[in-house]
Amino acid sequence: MKRDSFRKTVTTIVLSISIGAIAVRAQENPEVARAIPAAVGPNDVARFLAGMPVSENSPLAALTRNPAWQEHASFFEKEFSKLNLRQLQKLHAWEETYLPEVMQPVPIVFYMFSGPDFLYVDQLFPRASVYVLCGKEAMGPPPDPLRIANLSAALGNLENAMKSSLETTYFITKDMKIDLQQQNLNGVLPILYAFIARADKSITNVTFGSLNGSGAFQEGARGSIPGVRIRYTDNQSGDSQTLYYFTTDISDGGIKSTSGFLRFCQHFGGGSSFLKSSSYLMFEDGFATIRNFILDHSRLIVQDDSGIPVAYFDPNKWNLRLFGTYLGPIELFKQHFQPRLQELFAQSNSPPLEFGFGYRWNWKEANLIVAERK
Repeated sequence: MKRDSFRKTVTTIVLSISIGAIAVRAQENPEVARAIPAAVGPNDVARFLAGMPVSENSPLAALTRNPAWQEHASFFEKEFSKLNLRQLQKLHAWEETYLPEVMQPVPIVFYMFSGPDFLYVDQLFPRASVYVLCGKEAMGPPPDPLRIANLSAALGNLENAMKSSLETTYFITKDMKIDLQQQNLNGVLPILYAFIARADKSITNVTFGSLNGSGAFQEGARGSIPGVRIRYTDNQSGDSQTLYYFTTDISDGGIKSTSGFLRFCQHFGGGSSFLKSSSYLMFEDGFATIRNFILDHSRLIVQDDSGIPVAYFDPNKWNLRLFGTYLGPIELFKQHFQPRLQELFAQSNSPPLEFGFGYRWNWKEANLIVAERK
C-alpha cells in the first residue's frame, strides 16, 4: 500500500478581521509584534511554516493573506510535489517490494548524525513509536510567526535552509549553518515542524528540556544536552508517535564528557537504525563508541555507504542486502573508498534503485545497504 504523505493542500482560508489587524500591525511594527502574546499552537505554526492552510480561528489565519506567505506556500507546494514524484513514490514502491517489514510497527528508530532530516527517516520507517535524532545544529527558539518582523525574509531563510534536502537528498551542512543562524526562524525546529506537517502529521505537544547525566529527559531542566520532544498523530493511521531531537556531540570525546545521551538511548533497548549522508564519520577512530552502540542496539540498519563500514558487520551476525550501485564516495570523501564493498556489489545481483539516496542523489549512482541481524 503506497503512502501518499504529501497530499495537495489547496483549500479556502477564512480569515478573522480583528486578528488580521493585529497581525498586519505586527508585520509593520516589531514593537507591536513583541507585545502580542504567544498563543499559537505548535500544529498551526508547523502548518504555517510548511505553507499549508491553518485552522479558521487560528491567530495565524490572517497572515496567510500576506503575499510573502502565499509565495512561500506556492514554493513549497511545487517543491514537495516534485519531490513526491521524483523520489518518494519510487521509494515507497521499493519498500513494498524489498523491505515490507518496515511497514510494521517498531518501537524505536535511532538516526544518528541526522540534523533536522525527519523527512527520510519517516519515509523509511513510517510506523516507529519513537524516533531519536541528533546533531550539532541547535534547535533555536520556538518559532512564532506573529513575532517575526520581516516575514518574507524569514520564510525565505527557511526555504534556503531546506532547499538542498528537497532538491537532492541531504542537507549541505556548511550552507545550513549559515541559513539556520539568521535572525528569523533560526535553528532546526522550524525545519522539523515543516517536515512533520508536510508528512500529514498533527503535532499535539512540544516539550523543551534536556538530558541529565543518567539519561533522563527533564522538562525545562538545564542539563548538558538540550533537546525537544515532539508528540504528534499520523493523520492517516491515527498512530501516536514521538520525535526527540538533541543537540549534542556524539564523537568519542563528546560522549565521554556528556554521557547522558547514550544512557537515554539505552533506555529504549534494541530497535532499528538509519544512517544517511553522515560524512563517513564512523570510518574515523574518534567515533567508535557510537558505531558500536548502533551495532549492539539494532536489529535492522538501513544506510548508504557513508554509515558504518561493511568491515564492521560480522558475517556471522549480520546479513547484508545491497541495492543500486557502488561507485565509491563522492570526491570530498574519496579517502573512504571500500574495496570490500565494491567486491560485495560485484558478487551480488543487486536490484537497481530508482531514487537518489544519500550523497548520490542521482538515482543511477545511488546505493543502499540493509543490514539484518541473524
